[in-house]
Amino acid sequence: MVVDEIIAEVCADLPLEKTAERSYVVTLPGSHKLKTLVNLIVGEHALRAEAFVIRQPDENREKVWEWLLRRNSRLHGVAFTIDAVGDVYLTGRLPLPAVTVSTLDNLLGAMLEAADESFDVLLELGFSSAIRREWAWRLSRGESTENLRAFRHLRE
Repeated sequence: MVVDEIIAEVCADLPLEKTAERSYVVTLPGSHKLKTLVNLIVGEHALRAEAFVIRQPDENREKVWEWLLRRNSRLHGVAFTIDAVGDVYLTGRLPLPAVTVSTLDNLLGAMLEAADESFDVLLELGFSSAIRREWAWRLSRGESTENLRAFRHLRE
């Protein structure tokens, strides 16, 4: 089975969009990070997977980077990375001969788990001041705070 067919099979029950020749975006549903968009790029020798996690932190960058490095040591097949402006991504790579339904499913599962489990921690580390301001603004206007419930302890 060719890699493109494996991608189609693994992602059959997920939103999948072909974005270019041998490039796809699959949407993985989460509970903390509600959706993680994973770019799957089929190269000459490897399948590369990339997913945006959060934009560059507003504060505590060193703590965020330290947390990411420590978390990387417990991940399987994926790693947190940052781009030139400091946005946080997850990346993974499989040599083409290693791409099977099982290995791709495992890779996507590892990406979803890492993004979803890390999301609230990363937001709190890198954006706690903004979260506090958002709490205050929403409460002052009587707006819903449902999507801030993970950060109740930051409410002033």
